[in-house]
Amino acid sequence: MESYNNTTESQDWSGNETTVSEVALCYQIIGSLFLAALILFAILGNACVIAAIALERSLQNVANYLIGSLAVTDLMVSVLVLPMAALYQVLNKWTLGQEMCDIFISLDVLCCTSSILHLCAIALDRFWAITDPIDYVNKRTPRRAAILISLTWLIGFSISIPPMLGWRKPEDRADPDACTISQDHGYTIYSTFGAFYIPLILMLVLYGRIFKAARFRIRKTLSLPNNPQPCFENRSEKNTEAKRKVALARERKTVKTLGIIMGTFIFCWLPFFIVALVLPFCQDCFMPEWLRAVINWLGYSNSLLNPIIYAYFNKDFQNAFKKILKCKCIRQ
Repeated sequence: MESYNNTTESQDWSGNETTVSEVALCYQIIGSLFLAALILFAILGNACVIAAIALERSLQNVANYLIGSLAVTDLMVSVLVLPMAALYQVLNKWTLGQEMCDIFISLDVLCCTSSILHLCAIALDRFWAITDPIDYVNKRTPRRAAILISLTWLIGFSISIPPMLGWRKPEDRADPDACTISQDHGYTIYSTFGAFYIPLILMLVLYGRIFKAARFRIRKTLSLPNNPQPCFENRSEKNTEAKRKVALARERKTVKTLGIIMGTFIFCWLPFFIVALVLPFCQDCFMPEWLRAVINWLGYSNSLLNPIIYAYFNKDFQNAFKKILKCKCIRQ
């Protein structure tokens, strides 16, 4: 009887173990397909933005050069960083060695930081364009765009290189199956504030002032005297529900655009950088692996959403995309 019970328990244990392994394999397959789709769409989306700017002369201006550079940066994230991140995620351990881990972490920090700083550069360019529209026409040159782009990469390098030069804890590389960013407290503050919190504050200030300036200009246009002739008073009054409607529509569009830009940026990156800033200082804090994965890939997904926000909502880009899809990309 005792032998029978032991046999039954071993069969139940074996059956449960098989079920658990099957469920784990199923999740692994689903996760792999999802991450592969995310990487593929990120590559295609950013490649389309780059192709549109390269092929359409009407899109070749300073503002779009910044958007094109953002697309190049996000394409680098999609090609150089996300495949290794996906492999690490699916296998649930690092299998490429510590030297490749250092390269992966550096590329991750460099490209993601540069992508975030490109958003600041775009915000700064828009701020100058709307607050100083007359003088900035002459200042808005490819050279200025090149300087802004160079600064994003320079700051990115200054944040990504220090761990490779030793600014990290010895235990950061103690586990050969793990690949994590430096947990040194000084570097944590330096990297999170340099890569996210300072750019976030700058973007909030810039887009807040952009909105105020746009609203002021719209309302100033509405308040200009028309000096109508008596016989044209009715017509002038009608031209004035029409102007207000157009102005209100512009204001709503401005609010919507700025809301989408800031909302998407904060939604994607804020959870990641809260975790990145808090966990190194909280040794007793525990976070489930699934939640950590969701937060990590939410940040990465910003490289997929950027081309949608900054390009796909633009009618000129939409027309260029249609030409690309129809294979009628003729440089005019």
